Amino acid sequence: MSAWLLSLEGTEAGHQLALVLAISAAFLHACFGALQKGRHDPWLSRGAIDGMYGLIAMPFALFVVPWPEPHMWLIFLGVFIIHGIYKLLQVASYARGAFTVVYPVMRGMGPLFTVIGASIVFGESFAPLQWFGVAILLVGIFGLAVYNYLYLETERDTLIPALLLALATGLFVAIYTTFDAYGIRATADPFTFLAWFFFIDGVLMPLIAVRHWRRLALRPALPPLMLRGVVGAGIAMASFGCVMMATRLDKVGEAAVLRETSTVFAALIGWLVLRETVGPRRIALMALIALGAVVVELGG
Repeated sequence: MSAWLLSLEGTEAGHQLALVLAISAAFLHACFGALQKGRHDPWLSRGAIDGMYGLIAMPFALFVVPWPEPHMWLIFLGVFIIHGIYKLLQVASYARGAFTVVYPVMRGMGPLFTVIGASIVFGESFAPLQWFGVAILLVGIFGLAVYNYLYLETERDTLIPALLLALATGLFVAIYTTFDAYGIRATADPFTFLAWFFFIDGVLMPLIAVRHWRRLALRPALPPLMLRGVVGAGIAMASFGCVMMATRLDKVGEAAVLRETSTVFAALIGWLVLRETVGPRRIALMALIALGAVVVELGG
């Protein structure tokens, strides 16, 4: 599998596969975000999910994939720190604001800064039409967040802190996307990076979640939470694996932009699953996001 994937790097087939992987990651990431914002406390949900994917990845990291090269350990330390900060900011934002408001903001910051970071780190460049597509996508994403904010009926007292946290989270989306793309390209076997990423990344949040659970006056039953963790772990591993493979096969910036169509999927999930209101204006803004992604793809 690794040899076949690596043979597609820089080819048209690799570009097409990267496109499919990035869109798949977008849908899966929206599902993952909604899972954290659902019935359970987001701190507990995140802890259960991370703990489960760490356990799933452990035997693959230790016994299946080739062991990381020596230079990879410093990269994994950076991964642990960056993703730890990102998740603390993300969960804090979810705990204070409506999903359909904070999610577009945190995801909207990502593509712009990732494109800039990819140009610096990987020497990538966007055509003028692609930059126009990025602008369309960002107008749709932030327009969606503003619209949701104006018509939100609940959680207004904590919304400003939630939005500030969402902005900071978006910055770390760009940082981890660029850094992880560097990491998966720095090892001979991409599956080595993925297995060790999930093994290492599954350590921090379960410890925080256990501490949080012990402090609760009303502690939720563990079996439903663990079930959510198993489901979420599968979604997280598929989503992250898809976008990381996309960045290995093709441009990091394009993969990052296409992944942010997750905002469209998130709005649909918020409407269909979380019962949050969706109207014609929000549908038009979601269409803008999708249009921006299409323009980025066609402009390349």
